[in-house]
Amino acid sequence: MGHRQDQRESQNQPSEEALETNEDKGIEEKEQEAKRKHEEREEPEEETEVKIEEAVEESPEGEEAEETITAEEEKEAIEAPEEAEEKEEMEEVERERAEEVEEEIVEERIYTIPLRRAWISPRKKRAPRAVRIVKSFIQRHMKPEAIVVSNEVNERLWNRGIEKPPRKIRIRASKDKEGRVTLHLAEGD
Repeated sequence: MGHRQDQRESQNQPSEEALETNEDKGIEEKEQEAKRKHEEREEPEEETEVKIEEAVEESPEGEEAEETITAEEEKEAIEAPEEAEEKEEMEEVERERAEEVEEEIVEERIYTIPLRRAWISPRKKRAPRAVRIVKSFIQRHMKPEAIVVSNEVNERLWNRGIEKPPRKIRIRASKDKEGRVTLHLAEGD
């Protein structure tokens, strides 16, 4: 019996040669893609350098001024993507704030929720239990239709991992006209 089982297992498995070729193809494709991306990034930089050199050669007067301008332009070109990302992040934050204002908050309360009961449970179940304790506390005190836990509250609960949630947490709970309660960290936490 044992011999037949070994044969069955070997028949179902692909040959070693097939595995090697598939792995090699995947690696080669990844390397080629990386080279293409790297070349694409280098090409625009070379073109700008050539343009800068041409501009310097055309006008011998004020070479120093052009060099400082080109250095500033290079810095702006480098900082432009970073600034664009920062602007996008700021716009997203403003949109979220605008949405919160548009929700027409009916009721807003600040609670300090004790999470000591989470520490009674086994180590690997403490943070999930802390989340359940927070939700049940809000359910009991605010009688919402739905509860939305913000990312910042969730991160605070899970900050030290699954085994060590905080002993207590201060939360700002805001209820909108639809009966949905959104949980945020209280100010100063």
